Amino acid sequence: MGVSNFIKSTFPNYLSNLPVPDSFGGWFQLSFKDWLSLIPPTVVIVGIGYCTYHTIRGPKCGGTGSCNSSIRRGDAKVVDMIDANNISATSALCRCWKTKSWPYCDGSHAEHNKNTGDNLGPLVIRR
Repeated sequence: MGVSNFIKSTFPNYLSNLPVPDSFGGWFQLSFKDWLSLIPPTVVIVGIGYCTYHTIRGPKCGGTGSCNSSIRRGDAKVVDMIDANNISATSALCRCWKTKSWPYCDGSHAEHNKNTGDNLGPLVIRR
Protein backbone atom coordinates (compact mmCIF):
# COMPACT_ATOMS: atom_id res chain seq x y z
CA MET A 1 0.00 0.00 0.00
CA GLY A 2 1.50 3.31 -1.06
CA VAL A 3 0.91 6.75 0.34
CA SER A 4 -1.06 7.72 -2.75
CA ASN A 5 -3.44 4.78 -2.33
CA PHE A 6 -3.88 5.60 1.37
CA ILE A 7 -4.75 9.26 0.66
CA LYS A 8 -6.97 8.62 -2.36
CA SER A 9 -8.78 5.48 -1.27
CA THR A 10 -8.20 4.03 2.19
CA PHE A 11 -8.53 7.21 4.26
CA PRO A 12 -11.70 8.51 2.53
CA ASN A 13 -13.29 5.05 2.86
CA TYR A 14 -12.42 5.00 6.56
CA LEU A 15 -14.00 8.42 7.10
CA SER A 16 -17.13 7.59 5.11
CA ASN A 17 -17.69 4.45 7.23
CA LEU A 18 -17.63 6.33 10.54
CA PRO A 19 -21.01 6.33 12.31
CA VAL A 20 -21.68 10.07 12.24
CA PRO A 21 -25.43 10.70 12.66
CA ASP A 22 -27.40 13.12 10.50
CA SER A 23 -29.14 14.83 13.42
CA PHE A 24 -28.40 15.86 16.99
CA GLY A 25 -30.72 13.20 18.34
CA GLY A 26 -28.83 10.54 16.39
CA TRP A 27 -25.85 10.89 18.73
CA PHE A 28 -27.96 9.39 21.52
CA GLN A 29 -28.81 6.34 19.42
CA LEU A 30 -25.19 5.28 18.76
CA SER A 31 -24.11 1.94 20.16
CA PHE A 32 -21.07 1.42 22.39
CA LYS A 33 -19.17 -0.03 19.38
CA ASP A 34 -20.05 3.10 17.34
CA TRP A 35 -18.69 5.36 20.09
CA LEU A 36 -15.47 3.31 20.23
CA SER A 37 -14.98 3.71 16.49
CA LEU A 38 -15.17 7.50 16.89
CA ILE A 39 -12.31 7.62 19.44
CA PRO A 40 -9.31 7.49 17.01
CA PRO A 41 -10.44 10.39 14.76
CA THR A 42 -11.43 12.40 17.84
CA VAL A 43 -7.97 11.89 19.36
CA VAL A 44 -6.33 13.04 16.10
CA ILE A 45 -8.52 16.16 15.89
CA VAL A 46 -7.90 17.05 19.55
CA GLY A 47 -4.14 16.46 19.10
CA ILE A 48 -3.98 18.74 16.06
CA GLY A 49 -5.95 21.40 17.94
CA TYR A 50 -3.68 21.13 20.98
CA CYS A 51 -0.50 21.44 18.89
CA THR A 52 -1.94 24.35 16.93
CA TYR A 53 -2.96 26.17 20.10
CA HIS A 54 0.47 25.80 21.67
CA THR A 55 2.18 26.88 18.45
CA ILE A 56 0.05 30.03 18.16
CA ARG A 57 0.11 30.78 21.89
CA GLY A 58 3.88 31.26 21.91
CA PRO A 59 6.22 31.06 24.88
CA LYS A 60 4.83 30.32 28.31
CA CYS A 61 6.68 32.95 30.29
CA GLY A 62 3.98 33.99 32.72
CA GLY A 63 0.31 34.56 33.26
CA THR A 64 0.45 37.81 31.32
CA GLY A 65 2.50 36.37 28.45
CA SER A 66 5.38 38.69 29.32
CA CYS A 67 8.76 37.07 30.06
CA ASN A 68 10.18 40.25 31.61
CA SER A 69 8.60 40.63 35.02
CA SER A 70 10.95 43.16 36.66
CA ILE A 71 13.74 44.59 34.48
CA ARG A 72 13.25 48.22 33.36
CA ARG A 73 9.51 47.79 32.91
CA GLY A 74 9.07 51.50 32.15
CA ASP A 75 11.15 51.25 28.95
CA ALA A 76 9.35 50.58 25.66
CA LYS A 77 12.08 48.09 24.76
CA VAL A 78 15.03 46.89 26.84
CA VAL A 79 18.23 47.09 24.81
CA ASP A 80 21.72 47.00 26.28
CA MET A 81 24.95 47.69 24.41
CA ILE A 82 28.11 46.10 25.74
CA ASP A 83 31.51 47.07 24.41
CA ALA A 84 33.43 43.92 23.47
CA ASN A 85 36.56 45.38 25.08
CA ASN A 86 34.78 45.31 28.46
CA ILE A 87 33.92 41.62 28.22
CA SER A 88 36.14 39.16 30.01
CA ALA A 89 37.25 35.94 28.32
CA THR A 90 33.71 34.52 28.54
CA SER A 91 30.45 36.24 29.44
CA ALA A 92 26.98 34.77 29.80
CA LEU A 93 24.10 37.15 29.05
CA CYS A 94 20.59 36.52 30.36
CA ARG A 95 17.79 35.54 27.96
CA CYS A 96 15.14 34.47 30.50
CA TRP A 97 14.59 37.85 32.20
CA LYS A 98 14.83 36.23 35.64
CA THR A 99 18.37 37.33 36.56
CA LYS A 100 19.12 39.69 39.43
CA SER A 101 22.31 40.96 37.75
CA TRP A 102 20.95 42.18 34.41
CA PRO A 103 22.21 41.83 31.67
CA TYR A 104 24.43 39.03 32.96
CA CYS A 105 23.13 35.52 33.64
CA ASP A 106 23.10 34.41 37.27
CA GLY A 107 21.61 30.95 36.62
CA SER A 108 18.02 31.98 37.37
CA HIS A 109 16.90 30.22 34.19
CA ALA A 110 17.44 26.84 35.91
CA GLU A 111 14.58 27.48 38.37
CA HIS A 112 12.43 28.99 35.59
CA ASN A 113 13.03 25.93 33.39
CA LYS A 114 12.22 23.54 36.27
CA ASN A 115 8.95 25.35 37.05
CA THR A 116 7.73 25.81 33.47
CA GLY A 117 9.31 23.00 31.48
CA ASP A 118 11.03 25.63 29.33
CA ASN A 119 14.56 25.22 27.98
CA LEU A 120 15.98 28.74 28.20
CA GLY A 121 19.67 29.30 28.71
CA PRO A 122 22.10 32.22 28.50
CA LEU A 123 23.75 33.78 25.49
CA VAL A 124 27.43 32.94 25.96
CA ILE A 125 30.00 35.26 24.38
CA ARG A 126 33.60 34.09 24.15
CA ARG A 127 36.46 36.35 23.34
